[in-house]
Amino acid sequence: MSKAFIVDVAKCNGCYSCQMACKDEHAGNDWRPIAAAQPDIGQFWFKLKDETVGTVPRVRVNYTPTLCNHCERPACKDACRSEAIYAREDGLVIIDPEKCKGCGSCARACVYEAIYFNEALKISQKCTGCAHLLDNGYDLPRCVEMCPTGCLAFGEEKTLESDILGASRLKADEGFKPRVWYRNLPGQFIGGTVYDPETEDVVIGARVRAVTGGKHIETTTDEYGDFWLKDLAVGKYDVFIEPKGYNQKAFYGLWTKTCINLGDIPVGKFLGDAG
Repeated sequence: MSKAFIVDVAKCNGCYSCQMACKDEHAGNDWRPIAAAQPDIGQFWFKLKDETVGTVPRVRVNYTPTLCNHCERPACKDACRSEAIYAREDGLVIIDPEKCKGCGSCARACVYEAIYFNEALKISQKCTGCAHLLDNGYDLPRCVEMCPTGCLAFGEEKTLESDILGASRLKADEGFKPRVWYRNLPGQFIGGTVYDPETEDVVIGARVRAVTGGKHIETTTDEYGDFWLKDLAVGKYDVFIEPKGYNQKAFYGLWTKTCINLGDIPVGKFLGDAG
């Protein structure tokens, strides 16, 4: 039965315990025939990527744990010229350090950029899923074992079916059938602050809607007048700000290729029908 990883991004707090645990297990430790020692620097078989999105003062840091996806149809295996890459019965994909000739074809083929080159040994290397531990009675790879927030899970795909339901895979449309599943991947956001220019006070509780293709995403401004329309898919949105007692404010055709900070948004008091 194939193994799988599940990464719940919403539970990741950016502590880097996973990345450090991987380093501790593999740097300077030779686990042949599964893997030769990882160099002290330059390689992160398990890497926590951080991305700062938005503009000051509306900034968010997204943390995304990444590793070899141990694909069911691994492009690296197909590209290997020395038949050094194989998939185990449990689905973990391994680069045999004895057979690898260091041609680099596997790294060029990997769409996840998860394969590194060891300059000293002249071989390619990557995450093994800590197969050397699993073969010796351990249930979990070190990264999963050391995660303090429960962001990471590992086990038989069938056992994890309920958690996999609704999860997504990175670059799934490439056809490689990765075995790392992600939950709660962050989307884009549109944010801003609504205020009354006459009183110079923020407007609390204003209704804010984003509309795209007939879909509505809604929130309200908080005690600071701020609003965040979160986890939006990339696309074009019309945003309507509708505070009670004030004129509506609208922004049309906002393209969420990047996160959008609308800044400070003044709204005028609704004076009623002058006629």
